Amino acid sequence: MEKNDTVVHNPGLMGGISSLGKSIFGLLVSRVELAALELSEVRNHVIELVAIFAVAVLSIWFAVAYGTAMVVALAWDAMGWKILLIMFVIFLLVTAVLVAKGLSMLKQNKLALPATMKELKNDRDMLL
Repeated sequence: MEKNDTVVHNPGLMGGISSLGKSIFGLLVSRVELAALELSEVRNHVIELVAIFAVAVLSIWFAVAYGTAMVVALAWDAMGWKILLIMFVIFLLVTAVLVAKGLSMLKQNKLALPATMKELKNDRDMLL
């Protein structure tokens, strides 16, 4: 009898599990790398959003400060309570504009991780 020189390697159950583990680990590493890239972009948007809301808070405090200062500084005989209302409305409008800007950033999903979420959804769909 002649010996067959061709050998077929069948990895078996343990080889298949090992290969699956390596593939899952590689997939996990690539998703973490993608999330890290997107988080660097999101970080800039978070800083901008925090600055906008900080200015909005500062603006409302100025509204309170001006309202209090107006009571002392202005003569009630000249304009009465109307100047207080004017300063209040001005700073209220500034605050509303800044808050609207911040909310529009949130609605535009500038803090989301779209590519990472898409890939994770694709992975979930493929595994299920």
